[in-house]
Amino acid sequence: MANFNTDNAESLEYANDILKQTVLGGIKLEGLDRMRVTLKIELIDSSRPPVRHNLDLYNDNQLEKLIRKVAERMEIGTSVIAASFSELTECLEKYRMEEIKRQESTDVEKLRLTEKEKKEAIGHLKTENLLDETIKDLQATGIQGEKENAVILYLAMTSRKMRDPLSVICLARSGTGKSYLMEKVAECIPQMDRKEHTQFSGNSFYYFKREEIKGTVFLIEDLDGAQAVMFPIRELQTKKRISKTVTIKDKNGQMRTITLIVEGPVSVIGCTTKEKIYEDNANRAILIYLDDSKEQDKRIMDYQKLLRAGMVETYKEKLLQEKLQYMQSVLEPIKVVNPFAPFIDIPKEVFKPRRALPLLLSFIEAVTFYHQYQREEKADEKTGEIYIEVHPEDVEKAIRLMQDVLFRKADELSGAAREFYQWVTAKERKFTDPNLNKGKGFYARDVRAESRIHPRTLNRYLNELSEYGLLQVTGGNKNTTGYSYKLLKKQSIESLQKSITEQLDKVIQTVWKKYKTAKKPTKKKDSKTAVGQ
Repeated sequence: MANFNTDNAESLEYANDILKQTVLGGIKLEGLDRMRVTLKIELIDSSRPPVRHNLDLYNDNQLEKLIRKVAERMEIGTSVIAASFSELTECLEKYRMEEIKRQESTDVEKLRLTEKEKKEAIGHLKTENLLDETIKDLQATGIQGEKENAVILYLAMTSRKMRDPLSVICLARSGTGKSYLMEKVAECIPQMDRKEHTQFSGNSFYYFKREEIKGTVFLIEDLDGAQAVMFPIRELQTKKRISKTVTIKDKNGQMRTITLIVEGPVSVIGCTTKEKIYEDNANRAILIYLDDSKEQDKRIMDYQKLLRAGMVETYKEKLLQEKLQYMQSVLEPIKVVNPFAPFIDIPKEVFKPRRALPLLLSFIEAVTFYHQYQREEKADEKTGEIYIEVHPEDVEKAIRLMQDVLFRKADELSGAAREFYQWVTAKERKFTDPNLNKGKGFYARDVRAESRIHPRTLNRYLNELSEYGLLQVTGGNKNTTGYSYKLLKKQSIESLQKSITEQLDKVIQTVWKKYKTAKKPTKKKDSKTAVGQ
């Protein structure tokens, strides 16, 4: 009586009245054209040593050699051994197919709503001041502060259903809460629409099924550890698909080439502690800088204490996450047309305007997409395609949310160096006190005593400010006192912000003006005059 034991996936056992065969290490589920196994073959109720061998059960030559080897060692007929191997192969085939089906059935199922839940979700999306309500809901899910950053992340994840999804990179020092913010916002997106990974291999993206990741959100906790896949990610963002030609061996042992194709687009949300990132990656994503102020520290720590004390109503947070997930699930892919795009300009101070403008336009479209149940559906006269149009309110809300992002793209300094520069400027009078340093500027030790910045980090900030001509070495010695520094000029950050704000305000005013002009009813000509003409 044959018996096939699969209790241990790493040690599959098949036994009949004569032989016991153990598949050591289990079998691979991928590659149905081969059955590579490591076998341990024993004779039942015998002291003869077992035979161990590695082979492909689908390879006749290898199998015939093993049959002869086992027959010689065990002193039994080859027909009996061949029958046992055939039975084992059939059991392994059946087991492999069952495992494949089981894994497919355990994949995240599509979020299915009842008619009541669907109606309520659509009702929420029709709420007046939808973005303001969404910000409140996001805050109530356990996110502390970071209102603008949270809603930017949420809208970027929402854009996964659009033709040009947005990607976001969160920048902040270690321990600021980048991953926490990303994960909390992601919990408001249906689970089937998001994939969270901590590490990728160089070829991992190419082995997804053709449309497996289309319209999904990829969450990458540490972009520094995912450098190997940044190229395919950029291609998915730009070309909406990736392809790779690889060489494989077919069942006859012949080499042939196949092309692996994976369809996009995808939305990529990543975190990094780097103050500056590779330009080609930065230009394709919205860069948000997290709040690392003392006030934000207090907000987070107060929440942590209440959570540990059991004073946070976590069930309400879960209900709000479900509410936002339901709203996400009823959003339908639809084309967004922006009739105001010709009147939207990027502030002249912004670096790489050719990259920045598409990001701003895509973000405006994402805001409109989120408001799709508040926008009139129209049909293209030529193609019949259904679409919705951007409203001036969408332009205004998007620009207000992106204002700091655009400012950062116009700033020469990195975000961390900019904050340090503002801090040093505020403390300059204290550092340059004649009684402290005899009017010769300030030393790194003065800054360290006041801020407790790590020496290497401080040195990096000082070098960056010196390179941009905002700081000058005035004396000192590298090995004893260290160098002394003096602020050369005060770069008015307020003037840069004011200039960008004024330019964006003009864009908003122009859009509203064009909208109101288009809405004005045109005067009809007198019928008699028209005939006379």
